[in-house]
Amino acid sequence: GSEGRDPVKDFEVINGELEEYNKDLASRPQIVAGNKCDLATDEQISRFREYVESKGYEFYPIIAAAAKGTSELIDVISEKLAQLPPIKVYEPDYVPDVEVKDFREFNITKHDGVFFVEGKWLLDLMNNINPNDYDSMQYFQNILVKSGIIDALKDAGIKDGDLVSIYDVEFEFIY
Repeated sequence: GSEGRDPVKDFEVINGELEEYNKDLASRPQIVAGNKCDLATDEQISRFREYVESKGYEFYPIIAAAAKGTSELIDVISEKLAQLPPIKVYEPDYVPDVEVKDFREFNITKHDGVFFVEGKWLLDLMNNINPNDYDSMQYFQNILVKSGIIDALKDAGIKDGDLVSIYDVEFEFIY
């Protein structure tokens, strides 16, 4: 409910976080939708509307659960989107924890046709890799090359299609 919540403070916190994340993204146009307006007084809605409009944004009171005001909001959003410049993709910068200078020893063993690679620094690396993220996997592949692991696997007789296991992460060797 609206009791105990301060939409102005919430709005400022969210926009502060957005500004900290990406100043350019924070400067983009905004449309503010005030949801659950059925739980707020007219005075609360009016106060928030005045605050939002004083910041130069449009305000739309809605009750999403009852679909009240949502079609108007969707129409306005569609209209505004059509007027925006081309989309710029915003992604957080991937900051790796492992530097090339930190590479230490690693061991490669082969059991039942699988090449196992182990090393303390590799365990730390594997905890910071997201196998579902393209940039993260590119970084991981670069580390395997720069650390000498790829060359060592080749020296150990690995062929394309052979299985590599690094701390429970398994993949086919393709180089």
